[in-house]
Amino acid sequence: MKKIAILVILAAMTIGATAQDCCSKAKNETKKDCCAKSSETKQCKNMKTLVTYFSASGVTRSAAKELASIIGADLFEITPEKLYTDADLNWRDKKSRSTIEMNDKTSRPAIKDGGKVKNLAQYEVVYVGFPIWWYTAPTIINTFIEANDFAGKIIVPFATSGGSSIDQACKDLKAAYPKYKFGEGKLLNRINKADVEKWAAAVK
Repeated sequence: MKKIAILVILAAMTIGATAQDCCSKAKNETKKDCCAKSSETKQCKNMKTLVTYFSASGVTRSAAKELASIIGADLFEITPEKLYTDADLNWRDKKSRSTIEMNDKTSRPAIKDGGKVKNLAQYEVVYVGFPIWWYTAPTIINTFIEANDFAGKIIVPFATSGGSSIDQACKDLKAAYPKYKFGEGKLLNRINKADVEKWAAAVK
């Protein structure tokens, strides 16, 4: 009986170790997909969700905070080293800072502390929020994505807008970073809790 008990314990330890190894080393698939194939999902349940956002006027910040509250996620603000002034955001001015940045596809505005997320490995899903500028994401979002390693994670774009959809921004981000997996993007000008929960639950 003792030998059987020992064998059972060893088998359980092996299964747990396999699941943990799978979850910690998944690269080309998300940790959720990897762990779903194993008989132990504890590691997956420990994975967390992060809501990151860039907000120039405060509108996207409000949406991000509400999103994080609804889905129970941590928050990370993408803060530019040099904050944007009203003059910087004047899209009618061809010489304004935002206009110059958006007309230059190589523009990478600097982010405070390099834009790196501490302990990024603990997050499985990362929401990335921004205001729509010139029908797409501000180039500071490119700075942020390039400053971090999102391999094995799901990036989910969300945005606020005065009238434009998020479609072009999602297409541009997917084209710029084909090695990463993106979830369905969504405009969050008005937040409906049930709608957000349904959207978040569909992320995979």
